[in-house]
Amino acid sequence: MDTAANPSPGFQRNPGRRITVEPFDGVVTVSFAEAIVASSNEALVLREEDYPPVFYIPFKDVYFDFLKRTDTSTHCPYKGNASYWSASASGDAEKDVMWAYKHPYDEMIRIKDHGAFYPNKVTIDANPA
Repeated sequence: MDTAANPSPGFQRNPGRRITVEPFDGVVTVSFAEAIVASSNEALVLREEDYPPVFYIPFKDVYFDFLKRTDTSTHCPYKGNASYWSASASGDAEKDVMWAYKHPYDEMIRIKDHGAFYPNKVTIDANPA
């Protein structure tokens, strides 16, 4: 019997799709306009076919003082509905630098309360332990 409360329609249609989420052994630091907007030794790395790896940083390690929620939203059939945040620091601003899944599908629950950043809009330094 299926007890999933929020199953992914993407995985139901394509059960062979591989998306992995693992702890990153090291520190990930994200900066924007020379301000550190996130830094964590508890980041996750998500690997999905046909895409480069993406770091997801726990909200507790994201400095929301530099971020503001926007109206942008997108949908992924494997992860769910994403919300976005813009960054501003040192007089610079950039729209939609971070995204997060507030209620990810059951298969991706590990990324709940984590944010991911676009590497073309911020600087991401990943230093393995």
